[in-house]
Amino acid sequence: MSENKKNKNSEIVPHYGVYTRIGPSKIHGVGVIAIKDIKKGIQIFYGDEETKIVWIKKEQLKRIPKEIMKLYDDFCIEKEDGKLYGCPVNFNVLTPSWYLNHSKKPNVVADTEYNFYALKNIKKEEELTVDYETFNESLIL
Repeated sequence: MSENKKNKNSEIVPHYGVYTRIGPSKIHGVGVIAIKDIKKGIQIFYGDEETKIVWIKKEQLKRIPKEIMKLYDDFCIEKEDGKLYGCPVNFNVLTPSWYLNHSKKPNVVADTEYNFYALKNIKKEEELTVDYETFNESLIL
């Protein structure tokens, strides 16, 4: 059975559509590493399109401890001049897409719905990167 096919009972196995894992990054801390070759144009994080992004106003977070605030700063998408955070429903359910590191020469791109696609062929063991400035308004000049 091909690792990206449904099994013979038409059930999707847990590794269906999985191309990556979290691993040591050469850029910063941990990152997203290809566990097999990924062809240009492939939507990389199967199932992530079902994961909702929750939008939180920064003003709601005034009194939280700095250790918790760091989760918002490290993982969330910022809009409206940093006044709005796009976050996972719960930080305990971060998928690999939330761990993509930034690069000015990325191999991955996000669409307007934050689905990620390979910009080029990506080799097994290569780190996946995205240009944060293309979707994180606080970084767009």
